[in-house]
Amino acid sequence: MNFIVWLVVGGVIGWIASMIMRTDAQQGVILNVVVGIIGAALGGWLISPLVGVPSINENAFSIGALLVSLVGAIVLLAIVNLLRRGSVR
Repeated sequence: MNFIVWLVVGGVIGWIASMIMRTDAQQGVILNVVVGIIGAALGGWLISPLVGVPSINENAFSIGALLVSLVGAIVLLAIVNLLRRGSVR
């Protein structure tokens, strides 16, 4: 059950990140969800220890954990845009 919640939260975070980066119209829903899930996981593993916030990966749903996951998704989305178009946008 926790895995399904993690997927849903990652998908929502990916959608929010795509809205912030203004790539929602160019990319499909699947890419947004994948970027959100991977970005949330990477944000949790890489950024959380640096700022001292527990991550969603550790079953800690908090505002700090969601923000760290959002930052991870935005960074990953910027990297995907850079590779696909040659610009971050």
